[in-house]
Amino acid sequence: MTSLELAEQAARILDEKKAADLKVIRIADISVLADYFVIATGTSSTHVRALADEVEFKLGRLGTQPIHKEGYRSNTWVLLDYGSVVVHMFTADARAYYDLDRLWSDGKNVGLSDVPK
Repeated sequence: MTSLELAEQAARILDEKKAADLKVIRIADISVLADYFVIATGTSSTHVRALADEVEFKLGRLGTQPIHKEGYRSNTWVLLDYGSVVVHMFTADARAYYDLDRLWSDGKNVGLSDVPK
C-alpha cells in the first residue's frame, strides 16, 4: 500500500467513526518525518481513544501495524506512526493547543473529496 493509500484509508476509517475536522496533509516536500499527516478531532477523550483503536484495528486487518504509538495515557491525544503516515487524534482543546494545522500549513491539503470511498 502506498503512503497516499494508507493516509486515505486512515481518513476513511476516521470519517466512518465520526471524527470531526478531518485533514490529510502532504508533508513529504517539506519534511523527512513522513509523507502525510492525518489529523482528526474526537468529541471526548473516550472518542479519541476509540478513533485510535479503530484505525489501528482496521489497518491491522489490512496487514499494516504502527511502528510507534503515543498518547494513550494522556486522555487528550493519540498518535499512531506508520512510518510514511502519522495519524494524530485530539480532543478539541488539545488540537487547538498543539495547533498542527498551523505548524504544517506549508504542507498540501489533500481534499477529502479526493479520497475515494
